[in-house]
Amino acid sequence: MNVLVVGGAGYIGSHCVRQLLAAGHRPVVLDNLVFGHRAAAPPDVSFYPANLGNEKEVGKILRKERIELVMHFAAYAYVGESVTDPLKYYFNNVAATLHLLRCMLGAGVKKFVFSSTCATYGTPEKMPITEDTPQAPINPYGQTKLDVENALKALARANGLSFAAFRYFNAAGAAEDGAIGEHHDPETHLIPLAIDAATGARPPLQVFGHDYPTPDGTCLRDYVHVDDLSRAHIAVFDRLSAPGAALFYNLGTGRPTSVLEVIRAVEQVTGKKVPYTLAPRRAGDPPALFADSTKAQKDLGWTIRYPDITAIVASAWRWHAAHPQGYARS
Repeated sequence: MNVLVVGGAGYIGSHCVRQLLAAGHRPVVLDNLVFGHRAAAPPDVSFYPANLGNEKEVGKILRKERIELVMHFAAYAYVGESVTDPLKYYFNNVAATLHLLRCMLGAGVKKFVFSSTCATYGTPEKMPITEDTPQAPINPYGQTKLDVENALKALARANGLSFAAFRYFNAAGAAEDGAIGEHHDPETHLIPLAIDAATGARPPLQVFGHDYPTPDGTCLRDYVHVDDLSRAHIAVFDRLSAPGAALFYNLGTGRPTSVLEVIRAVEQVTGKKVPYTLAPRRAGDPPALFADSTKAQKDLGWTIRYPDITAIVASAWRWHAAHPQGYARS
């Protein structure tokens, strides 16, 4: 299948491109490189440095490459920034996506796989989180993702668009061979921050909150390997054949890991001490967030190959050890 991967030079998108190739599909990458890295996309894959708002250009790409399905990973995803600069998030995450969807419909492309987020659930009252958990985002980032989900439902009814929206928990890790991995600027994810603290590339890690009602007092989160995420996206293709299919799936391991447990895993894998300081809780951080991914496993035959935090950290360490400057000086 000819698949346009929007944001295919970013963290999750680039891993999905490799998984598409391994599964026998033909990926085409569209990425404006605001946060993506050209080196993350295979050199032999067609690459377009375009913006989604340029409907004329995007339409040409869809037709030229005979695209049959679009995968969308090109969102801004810094929660704090979404609070201070919400217009940036509404223009990129919502408006740009609507431009893309209009181009798709104009080109007769009616299969869409959307990268959504568990942030659409806000702060749920019950754990684990299922797809039926009420959605009540507490920040503009989560709201923009929910807005797109709602637009997709309307397009499925009105235009026969078939889509799957995957609500991620904490994407983590790197490709098994260490060839590509996580490189954000700024970096906000715990595992790369802990690795950099251990190697001295960054100051000591800050642990926000150590008095939560959890076993060790620190937040519990669900870390799911980036390749496991990618495989789920491809496994859904066969379910998008029926016009108007509207599918929603949580993607997580269902096994929450605390901040201190992540730190211990980094120390075990790297053989280095992770210096850290204790800081007050951050506003809006719930004690625990973890997924019930039974639906994805049942419907898609999705299996979690990296259920253990140590294995996830080990894959991340292979990338960071081989690329201490990320993609800048690999």
